[in-house]
Amino acid sequence: MNASVVIRRLAALSGASAVSAGAYGAHGFKQSNPDDYQRELFETANKYHFYHSLALLGAASSGKPAVAGALLIAGMGMFCGPLYYQALTKDPGLTKVAPIGGISMIAGWLAMIL
Repeated sequence: MNASVVIRRLAALSGASAVSAGAYGAHGFKQSNPDDYQRELFETANKYHFYHSLALLGAASSGKPAVAGALLIAGMGMFCGPLYYQALTKDPGLTKVAPIGGISMIAGWLAMIL
């Protein structure tokens, strides 16, 4: 299986999980936790998760799909993951990883130029 197929499949899984997480964020916090800051964190993570799931589709057609895809996936994990985690647990312990994830997402977009 070539890198483009793998990246497209990961994009599909990422998009599906973003939809699921968005649904939870839209409905779950209203009933279980009205804290606006947590909801804002969750919505930010979900927005970037969605955008970068779509970016993975573009990465699959780029000149270096494995490089661009790996950077985008790593960035989503390191940026969105800590925000989702803090929104759901109120534990800010992983937030120091988020800037590294942001840089990785930027690098992933730039790798699509190659």
